[in-house]
Amino acid sequence: MAKKGNRIQVILECTEHKGTGLPGTSRYITNKNKKNTPDRLEIKKFNSILKKMTVHKEIK
Repeated sequence: MAKKGNRIQVILECTEHKGTGLPGTSRYITNKNKKNTPDRLEIKKFNSILKKMTVHKEIK
């Protein structure tokens, strides 16, 4: 029988893109260990619409 792990799948969304008014969204899907990082993730990732590195925060 398979073990239930502590790793969950999370969605990261760009914080700077909402204020620009440009269409579309920049989102990434990743995994995190909910025991080691119980709070929301915040990672710098590339936003292809804005063509620069921006801060992406975990949503829901």
